[in-house]
Amino acid sequence: MALTPEQLTLVQSSWAKVVPIAGTAADLFYGKLFELDPALRPLFPDEMADQKKKLMTMISFAVEGLTNLEELVPKVQDLGRRHATYFEVTPPMYDTVGAALLDTLEKGLGDSWDEEHKEAWTLVYGVLSKTMIDAGGVEKETKTSE
Repeated sequence: MALTPEQLTLVQSSWAKVVPIAGTAADLFYGKLFELDPALRPLFPDEMADQKKKLMTMISFAVEGLTNLEELVPKVQDLGRRHATYFEVTPPMYDTVGAALLDTLEKGLGDSWDEEHKEAWTLVYGVLSKTMIDAGGVEKETKTSE
């Protein structure tokens, strides 16, 4: 990942501002996700409270893990395999999730959100989503060849 130290600081410090408003951020995220692609709604439970907590926990883990990739990457790969296997998540869905995440961060961070934040978060999300997609693709190839 070609994340500069400045970008790492931007991602981690901006996420620290989101954590206190995690409930609102999760509401914003899923509202935008389902607005962008209503077909995704059936992939989620009717009661979203636990799902929203899982989302915020995973993003926190990923943001904190950016300084420890040896620990982060296997967990992100496992998450990608699970999403591909159990939820049949496809690569285009990751683009929608990324758009919803950036929109959530922009709304949640308000005036502190700028082009540098967007660039840093786009880079981080791009690498993490590619890791998940690649791991999920391997999982699907393994299942179809069995």
